[in-house]
Amino acid sequence: MFLEKIEKPNDIKEIGAENYNALAEEIRQFLIHTISVTGGHLGSNLGAVELTMALHLSLHLPEDKIIWDVGHQSYTHKILTGRRDSFINLRKYGGISGFPKRKESDCDCFDTGHSSTSISAGLGMVKARDLEGGKNTIVSVIGDGSLTGGMAYEALNNASRLETNFIIILNDNNMSISENVGGVSKYLNNIRTADMYLDLKEGVYDSLHGKSKYGDKVVSKIRRVKSSFKHLVVPGMMFEDMGITYLGPVDGHDIQAMMRILKEAKKVRGAVLVHVNTEKGKGYGPAERHPARFHGAEPFDIETGIPSAPRTKANYTDIFSTVMCKLGQRDEKVVAITAAMPDGTGLKRFRNMYPERFFDVGIAEEHAVTFAAGLAAGGLKPIVAIYSSFLQRAYDQILHDVCIQNLPVIFAIDRAGLVGSDGETHQGIFDLSYLSSIPNMHIMAPKNKWELSDMIKFAVSFGAPVAIRYPRGEAFDGLKENREPIVYGKSESIYRDKEIMLFAAGSMVKVALEVRRKLMEKGYSCSLTNARFVKPIDEEAIKAACEEHSLLVTMEENVASGGFGEKVRAYVDLLQTETKVICVTIPDAYVEHGNVELLKQEVGIDADSVVERIVAYQQTAGKA
Repeated sequence: MFLEKIEKPNDIKEIGAENYNALAEEIRQFLIHTISVTGGHLGSNLGAVELTMALHLSLHLPEDKIIWDVGHQSYTHKILTGRRDSFINLRKYGGISGFPKRKESDCDCFDTGHSSTSISAGLGMVKARDLEGGKNTIVSVIGDGSLTGGMAYEALNNASRLETNFIIILNDNNMSISENVGGVSKYLNNIRTADMYLDLKEGVYDSLHGKSKYGDKVVSKIRRVKSSFKHLVVPGMMFEDMGITYLGPVDGHDIQAMMRILKEAKKVRGAVLVHVNTEKGKGYGPAERHPARFHGAEPFDIETGIPSAPRTKANYTDIFSTVMCKLGQRDEKVVAITAAMPDGTGLKRFRNMYPERFFDVGIAEEHAVTFAAGLAAGGLKPIVAIYSSFLQRAYDQILHDVCIQNLPVIFAIDRAGLVGSDGETHQGIFDLSYLSSIPNMHIMAPKNKWELSDMIKFAVSFGAPVAIRYPRGEAFDGLKENREPIVYGKSESIYRDKEIMLFAAGSMVKVALEVRRKLMEKGYSCSLTNARFVKPIDEEAIKAACEEHSLLVTMEENVASGGFGEKVRAYVDLLQTETKVICVTIPDAYVEHGNVELLKQEVGIDADSVVERIVAYQQTAGKA
């Protein structure tokens, strides 16, 4: 096996060119077999195998730098830098991440996880290199929809002013940017990337520029004629017009062709964009046929591509999907917006039923929110479905464009709380904090699947900004009998007792049920309240709880700073009561990847950890 010869960075250069294809096939089989067990991003990595090999053959790591946009396509990069044996613990707690991590390897030069950031980061590294007098090569790889994000164009605009080399790889797998086809394009690409063409162009410009009163005029006229001709036949003129040299398209599965074009790209004095065509899921039939399904795959059967442990119960995304379809039928003013994730957010069914009222804006969360504000100002009822971690990218738009105007935009915040294997960049543990800071924002969190349905319906009729946050995974179907109507700003009492009050928000109600059971087994009396509203908090219920209980325990799946518990504690302090408050939260820290239940134990929000903390406090209080 050629793969076994890759033990450290640059070992790939010891593999003969005649064996490149064999190595690529070994890498693909390794990825398929590994991810079928661990789960992970399969389609994007299968499509980037040869591209990654060509980069490693053309560069010298870690001196040269590769910045992977999003980073979910970096598995081959990790293999080629000596981390193959670590894939047995891919995305597991304590194992390697599914994204680039600087602390993992010197060859991971920038941590990524969100899209459209690589060009900005790469440009910063280029300027740092130039200021430090370095000569190394900087490459930013962007693709898989990331070029739909506005930040990428802000960076391209800035990069166009460069006078030193910066290589941008546009990995086009037909999921976002239209395919470029045609023999003329291929022919002109061969000319433009040849030494003769580049040398002639630079030689003519340098010879004429500033040599006579006519020199600059001749150069300008040559450029205009050249530009006009290229507008007719050359793809990528948008980049050229910005001042960025465009090379391509090139077959991203042809390693030798990729190496040739990278060699030419290194010669460009400025920013150069290399357009690479790849196939997402290449080499594995199910992933080729269903690229969206294998974007982030659970463990699966290799022969069929079917998940090894198919879901038997609906998750919160399924519930949201069903409710949206019903709302769309009942109210023609209901519209749905997503940022390139109709499948992930559960809006695919709504899109199929009401295509004229569904809007996928691409990976552009900021635009999604302001677009929704415009829809609301126009009299519609927009529901924006975005993952918690991605919505934080649109904080200014929520504050400035939605909440200042008090527009009735509804935010359906999926993947709120700990999400597990994707790690720090994807944990949805900050939304209660960043949304709570915004005036006119109202925040709700459902305890179970029925309450999610009720909250969405309430929000549609509310007439002001509302955020509803719900977790990833199986929807809790307990407490069905507790379904009081949603009343603005009011919590729901589930169990009334004395001594200890558990005041839980959203997903933590399920945990609180287990905490209550365990405390009662230990002889403690315990009440349980479902907060429902995180903003505004139910001050009346909190005041009543303080009158009847010596200890109030808030529970939330969010960081401590700015969260639900902090608000409750502040109000209790105003009451000047004898009741003590314990805030069960995630610590103010970034939480790494791993199984969600294990992560809950590590951060201390699982039932046993909460019980232990309460009992320890009660025992200490009893001795005082």
